[in-house]
Amino acid sequence: MILFWTLGGIVTAFWSPYPPNMTGAGPLLEPPSWEHLFGTDNFGRDILSRVLAGARVSLWTGLLAVALSLVIGVPIGAIAGYFRGSVGMVLMRLMDMLLAFPSLLLAMTLAVALGPGLSSAMIAVGIVGIPEFARIMYGQTVSLREKDYVEASHAIGLKNSVILFRHILPNGIVPIIVRCALGMGYAILTAAALSFIGLGAQPPMAEWGVMISDGRGYIISGEWWMTFFPGLAIASSILGFNLFGDGLRDVLDPRLRTSAK
Repeated sequence: MILFWTLGGIVTAFWSPYPPNMTGAGPLLEPPSWEHLFGTDNFGRDILSRVLAGARVSLWTGLLAVALSLVIGVPIGAIAGYFRGSVGMVLMRLMDMLLAFPSLLLAMTLAVALGPGLSSAMIAVGIVGIPEFARIMYGQTVSLREKDYVEASHAIGLKNSVILFRHILPNGIVPIIVRCALGMGYAILTAAALSFIGLGAQPPMAEWGVMISDGRGYIISGEWWMTFFPGLAIASSILGFNLFGDGLRDVLDPRLRTSAK
């Protein structure tokens, strides 16, 4: 599923059945047919072309948001877990403050503060994900700092920065990789939710949340395809990343492999 949407987004950067924002590509509100497999919307735009183009936007948004969470959250968790004391307490209490807010509500607040737009949605979703990465890395660091090889590194006089980046981070990276895969699904869903309420991508951009927002007024009158296909794209991409994250956890965690045997 991930491969399908990734290839679809890449291909539509160079070719698509119709330009995603081309009005009048077919009759208005035409149901799915051989000419327009996903039908057309209220402007006569081809929904298949827009869904495939939206894959590129949604996947790119999720990737950048997760990268932001990773780059900021992992060092915070590592520093807090390694040095402990007042430094660790202050950093983790700040993360707890962020976790105290419902994630979608916090993302909405940040998006409003930054102003509507796709970039604002990326930043908002990325900031919301920082505490999760920080807490995972904090737990890993607290556990690993008591290991014999870390104590030996202290004994031979290695700097704290060297111990963190050479010994602790590489050995604690497995749950972070799994969280990245799972976080992609969350980031796509949250970004689509922000676009749905007008705080993310803006019309006429081909983005899944925008497409569902455009079609919500036509559900009662029977034009179900305007919301069904972008909704199916969101659901299938999230399912793909969740399954991928579960598979990575099974493969990368030796304890799970041992228990399975």
